[in-house]
Amino acid sequence: MKSLLPYIQIILSVILAATILLQRTGAQVGGAFGGSDNFSSAFHTRRGMERGLFIITIIVAILFAVSALLNLI
Repeated sequence: MKSLLPYIQIILSVILAATILLQRTGAQVGGAFGGSDNFSSAFHTRRGMERGLFIITIIVAILFAVSALLNLI
C-alpha cells in the first residue's frame, strides 16, 4: 500500500487541478484574480452540471487530503 500511495496522489492531484480549472471556464480573466464587473456573480446558485463538478471537486480534495495524511503515517 505504501508504494502505491504516491501514484494515487499524483492521479488525484491531476484530477483536482482539472476540476478546479473547469469551474472557471465561463468567467472572464478578471474574475480569476478577484475582480468582477458583475456584482451579482458573488450570489450565484450552482445548478446542473456546474453543481456536480463543484461536488466532485470537494470529494477529490478530501480524498487527496486523506491520502496525504495516510502517506505521513
